[in-house]
Amino acid sequence: MSKKKEIKEDIKELKAKIIAGKGIIGTDRVIKALLANKLSTVYLSSNCPEQKSEEIFSKAKLADVLVIKLELSNEELGILCKKNFFVSVVGTI
Repeated sequence: MSKKKEIKEDIKELKAKIIAGKGIIGTDRVIKALLANKLSTVYLSSNCPEQKSEEIFSKAKLADVLVIKLELSNEELGILCKKNFFVSVVGTI
């Protein structure tokens, strides 16, 4: 599978989970869910702040959760999540 198809698959999967109500938006909420071992995947925007992404990667590694860095900016990710604010981190249950 080509890389572009994989990226589109990730975005489609994320959108489906958000529509189904299985998405957690926000760094603090995602970190709490990671610590509680409630997430299956974490998605990061392309311009997620480095400090936040490092913290997410370290917590996800401990919880054995997949982290996917999207090619979407936080503005585009916010639109995808149907929010009127920028979204840098989304976790799925």
